[in-house]
Amino acid sequence: MAFVNKKFSMETIHPSLPKYLQNFEVSEECNDLISSLPKDRGWVVPIMYQYQGFWHHTWQLQGVLAFQKHFLAQDTDILLVTAPKSGTTWLKAISFAIINRIQYPIASKNHPLLKNNSHVVVPFVEQLYADDNSNPDFSETPPRLFATHVPYVSLPESIHNSKVKIVYMCRNPKDLFISAFHFTNKLRPEHMGTNSMEEMFDLFCKGVFLYGPYWDHVLGFWNESLKRPKEVLFLKYEEMKEQPTTQVRKLAEFYGCPFTPEEEKEGIVDAILGLCSFESLSNMEVNKKGYLPTGEMKQAYFRKGEVGDWKNHLTAEMAEKLDMITECKFQGSGLKF
Repeated sequence: MAFVNKKFSMETIHPSLPKYLQNFEVSEECNDLISSLPKDRGWVVPIMYQYQGFWHHTWQLQGVLAFQKHFLAQDTDILLVTAPKSGTTWLKAISFAIINRIQYPIASKNHPLLKNNSHVVVPFVEQLYADDNSNPDFSETPPRLFATHVPYVSLPESIHNSKVKIVYMCRNPKDLFISAFHFTNKLRPEHMGTNSMEEMFDLFCKGVFLYGPYWDHVLGFWNESLKRPKEVLFLKYEEMKEQPTTQVRKLAEFYGCPFTPEEEKEGIVDAILGLCSFESLSNMEVNKKGYLPTGEMKQAYFRKGEVGDWKNHLTAEMAEKLDMITECKFQGSGLKF
C-alpha cells in the first residue's frame, strides 16, 4: 500500500519560491546545527552543508533531522533507496505497481500511476518531515511503501533496529553525473544562471553532491546487502534496463508477493513494465505538465533514461577520472560496474 500525505497530495502550481529552494522556514534545531557544519557550493541553491559525512541543502537537511527523530518504522515497511538520478522515478512506479496489483489492476484506466506522479504516489519520507512542525499521518494498511535518498548511516534508529525491507538501486556514476547535471540546472532559479559542467564535475569528484559523496552512499547499502540479504536487496540500474522481466520478478519475490502461474500466463510482468516504462511514464499527461508539491517541474524528471549517455557529454579525461575514483573507492568491496 502506498502512502500519500494529505499535505503533499495536491499537485498545484508552486508558489513564487518553491519548497526545495526555501531556506528560511527551518527549525531552530536545524538552524543551530547548520552554523557548526562544513559547507560548500550547492548544486541548486548557493550552499550545501555536510552532516554525518553527506551533503544536503538546508530544506533537505531539516527533513533528514526530523526523519531521524520522529519516524517509527514497522517491520512490514518497504523502503526504496537511491542516490539522486539513479532511476528513482522508475523504481517507485514499478514497486508501486507490483505491490498494489490486486487493489489496482494494471490494465485499469483509473490506475493511480495514470493520475499521479510517482513521487506523489510513493513519497520521499524525509520530504514529508521537511516542513517545520510537520507531523505526517502514517496510519495506513501495511505494507507501507516509502522512498528516500538518505544514506544508510543517517537512517532513523527505528529502521536500523527493525526488519524493514530495503531496496537500493545504484547507477553508473558517469551516467548519474550527466543526469544530475541536467536535472539540477533545470531546478536552479533563473537569476542564479546555469552551472558549468566542469565546475560540477569537480564538485562531484570530491564528493560534494546531493546526499553525496556518491560512492559512500552506494557502499553503505552494498555492505548492508551483503550482511542482511533478506532485508536489503541491491540492484543496478543497468541490469534493470538489460533484464527488466528478471528484475521485476526478483522484486516481487523480495516484497513477498511473487507472481502466480496465472499472472505469468496473463502477462502481468510485461503489463507492469509497459505501464512503468520510461516512454509510458514520460508521455503521461500527469508527468508532462505542472509541478510536484515540493515545487519541482514534473517534466524535469524525464530526460533520456539511457545507459551510456555519458559518452555524448564527458571528455575522455573526465570519464577516465571517474573510472579511477570508482575503482579506488570500491576496491575490496566486491562491487563493480
